[in-house]
Amino acid sequence: MIPGTPRSGRLAVVAAVAGTVLIAAGAFWLSFTALADLARRSGVNAGQAWAWPVIVDGLIVVATVAVVALAGQRTAWYPWVLLAGGALISVTANALHAVVAADADVPGVLAACVAAVPPLVLLASTHLTVVLVRSQPSTPAVERAPEPVESAEEAAEPEALEPAGRRGVAARLRDEGWSNKRIARHLGVAPSTVGRWFPRPALAVSGAPDLQETAEELNE
Repeated sequence: MIPGTPRSGRLAVVAAVAGTVLIAAGAFWLSFTALADLARRSGVNAGQAWAWPVIVDGLIVVATVAVVALAGQRTAWYPWVLLAGGALISVTANALHAVVAADADVPGVLAACVAAVPPLVLLASTHLTVVLVRSQPSTPAVERAPEPVESAEEAAEPEALEPAGRRGVAARLRDEGWSNKRIARHLGVAPSTVGRWFPRPALAVSGAPDLQETAEELNE
């Protein structure tokens, strides 16, 4: 099923595909019998004559599918050549068979025109069938679940997500006189994270200790 496509539209596509397949089957059968009879008249053994229309009209079907599948690619020219060659051979052979097998009171041109219709219809219906089938995705698109949004509380308290072991190591290094910047570089975290682990105490009146630590961090 196609998301957003009305049910009536899907049924119309299915009906169109079924109709084109039926038309293609009828055209193939008419062309098959004509080409098989022409092969027998041309000296091909009666038990092998059926292979002649299968080769010719089968090439049309395969080349048509390849043309649609390779549309827009550089290699698409090759199936186009095969399609044109198969269609030309089929139309010509059907027309020749009609001229040979037609009654004497039927003009040869009329018989050839009538016989040329089945291979042309086979070509058109096959192409239309492939286009209709390719327009329908085999599986519906899978909707991705929305990613969870980080809450404001989690964003405001990243230290709660840090392992306790790191804070312990940071506390030991800080007791040894390390600065926040040096501890952060040693543990592979941001200096601001270390600062949140150890909130700065209230400034003394003189402010000398804090100024000294700030100068030490800048030097490092």
